[in-house]
Amino acid sequence: MVPVDRAGDIRLATSSGRWLVSACVLGSGVALLDGTVVNVALPAIERGLGGGLSGLQWVLDAYLLTLGSLLLLGGSLGDRYGRRRVFLVGLVGFTLASASCGLAPTVPLLIAARTVQGVAGALLVPGSLALLSAGFHPDDRGRAVGAWSGLASVATAVGPFAGGWLVDAASWRWVFLVNVPLASVAFWVTVRHVPESRNDDEVGGLDVLGAVAVTVGLAGVVLALIEGPRALLPAGALAAAAVVGFVGLVSFPFIEQRADEPLVPLGIFSNRQFTGANLTTFTVYAGLGAALFLLGIELQEVLGYSALQAGSSLLPVTLLMLALSGRTGALAQRIGPRAPMSVGPIVAGAGLALLSRVGPSSSYLTGVLPGVVVFGLGLAGVVAPLTGAVLAAVDDHRIGVGSGINNAVARVAGLLAVAVLPALAGIDTRATGPAGAASFDGGYNRAMASAAALCCAGGVVAFLTVRRSRPVHPTTQPALTHGCGWCDPVA
Repeated sequence: MVPVDRAGDIRLATSSGRWLVSACVLGSGVALLDGTVVNVALPAIERGLGGGLSGLQWVLDAYLLTLGSLLLLGGSLGDRYGRRRVFLVGLVGFTLASASCGLAPTVPLLIAARTVQGVAGALLVPGSLALLSAGFHPDDRGRAVGAWSGLASVATAVGPFAGGWLVDAASWRWVFLVNVPLASVAFWVTVRHVPESRNDDEVGGLDVLGAVAVTVGLAGVVLALIEGPRALLPAGALAAAAVVGFVGLVSFPFIEQRADEPLVPLGIFSNRQFTGANLTTFTVYAGLGAALFLLGIELQEVLGYSALQAGSSLLPVTLLMLALSGRTGALAQRIGPRAPMSVGPIVAGAGLALLSRVGPSSSYLTGVLPGVVVFGLGLAGVVAPLTGAVLAAVDDHRIGVGSGINNAVARVAGLLAVAVLPALAGIDTRATGPAGAASFDGGYNRAMASAAALCCAGGVVAFLTVRRSRPVHPTTQPALTHGCGWCDPVA
């Protein structure tokens, strides 16, 4: 076991430093990987277990629900009880939940296992960055975070291809089972090579009530949104879920005002740029989350792509992000984040608008590729400046809180978009088989157009709220990881 007193003194060039980065990349990588591989596997899951579109919505949203609502609590638990200890608990939970997902015989059991996966992921994602920040010497901390974010980005970027290959070569179940050996290796490395650390200044109580309020609130609202159109639950039960969800969300800010150690210190939103950057995050990642969900199903169920072909079709986005994110980040440091954050979402929205025209007769070169390229260009233009804008809007001692809030906003945005847009577009979530594919194709265009509008709205919000020019914090500050596979910072 690594002694506690080594925390904060590790150098990146040493074997201890390499082991620490490896553990954090593996641990957070399995959680972030699930944000990309599952989209490609959704049609195969539906063919294997049934459940229709609403079942697929829950397979995604059950994970995003607990992950997004518990991220901040997960970070607080690590600070209080030991970051290494909480990280190990998350690895054990994620391993067991992944095995349960891969072995699930029914959709309800798969959804239940995905819920547990999200809880474990909420311990892993903030825990990995906290271990890096606490373990490395201050002179190496920035480079360590950069190495971690770059490697995590590569790991999540290969998700669609790896997921597609696993689905086609073996089974959708291996999309989940592959996490088991990866998380097991991360557990072994953490036990052997990662030092313990905690924040001894933590004095207030955990904001458990706030975590319960936001989780129950989101769960009630999402239940009503997904199950309402199917009309399979009694109207009274749906109404009760909606009311409970509404009460939970409305009560959350009042709970935070009274909490000793709030998950979300509301005073941080008095900064106009921080609020604007998070509104931009919400609209852009709502459009992104819905688009990835919709496009994967359209390509496989309507155009007849294999899982590997569907994953490979998005390769240009990955390449553009890897090639351009660093350049746009440097540009934002010189001219300020306002211009790229205003233009990038609108370009991304234009790409989604082009993708909204994809239909049964579309070819890849003329129907899919142009939209993918334009979307990738817009995404590459906004992600790094958005990160810088959030970090520049908060004081140094609130960097961790600010990045955690922004991360949670991104997850919740995707959660709500996946729940809302299919119903608004008129897609019959009850239909399965050929009828389900026909219904999906009929509403796909409208849903993708709505996703495009959300991205464009993010650009407008950024133009109105983000300052024209202000230097961002140096790279020694924590990075933001949104877990979409492309939007993690690239070193």
